Amino acid sequence: MTVYLNGQFMPIEEARIPVLDRGFIFGDGIYEVIPAYSRHVFRLTEHLRRLQYSLDGIRLPNPHSNQEWTGIINDLIKRNEAEDQYIYLHITRGVAKRDHAFPNPLVQPTIFIMSSPLVTPPVELLASGVRAITAPDNRWLRCDIKATSLLPNVLLRQMAIDAGCSETILIRDNEFMTEGAASNIFLVKNDVLLAPPKDHFMLPGITYDVILEIATTNNIRYEIRRIGKEELSSPDELLLTSSTKEVLAITTLDNQPVGSGKPGAMFTRLHKLYQDYKQDVMRKTS
Repeated sequence: MTVYLNGQFMPIEEARIPVLDRGFIFGDGIYEVIPAYSRHVFRLTEHLRRLQYSLDGIRLPNPHSNQEWTGIINDLIKRNEAEDQYIYLHITRGVAKRDHAFPNPLVQPTIFIMSSPLVTPPVELLASGVRAITAPDNRWLRCDIKATSLLPNVLLRQMAIDAGCSETILIRDNEFMTEGAASNIFLVKNDVLLAPPKDHFMLPGITYDVILEIATTNNIRYEIRRIGKEELSSPDELLLTSSTKEVLAITTLDNQPVGSGKPGAMFTRLHKLYQDYKQDVMRKTS
């Protein structure tokens, strides 16, 4: 695997950062995950816009222009073998003495980018759906920033793994659903797709946007609104989305079947439309 670190391409085994990097010491940084299909980067403009939003959120100047980012990312894709890849881009505030305050004067940020093969969910998982649990959303109040300090998400996701499940659906203030520990969540009721609003309680997913655009194009009714905790007790369907998982049906929640306990009609339709979109748009868009 070839990676990019601070201006150089190198084998991942040679990539090193100093122990005083603020990303290592404080989790002081942000990241972005960008899919590439048939070596074409998908929605790079939108991903770089979200990158800038996260950088602004932690008051870290952007080290590159969009044109420079585009060149680096496309170069990295060419240097790796997979036709479908996902790019992990990681920026920290850089190396400085251990002090909670920002370095003064500013130091050079650390930039690390790697590529991994993009592997979609297997047919068996699409047919069965996945299991999930619910848990209190105990994260901070700026979940809209794609920050590298993901320990709460790690612990919440591990709760699901410990329970033999794939994801944890998060409930804020014992009142409403926000998202999954590593995904966005949609609820289906009476043939209407329900999506939580993009605010500071959740990460604004690029796949979330794609799903709503597909719904609009194909006359699928949807509403963007708060989804109450009580609504999770009787959904017709629950859907999980992310750049790497695409669209998956959640068929069991807290050991209870969701709807019929099998992937439903909305999932089947959206998954098919998503695959069509991937073939017709994602594989042809830079």
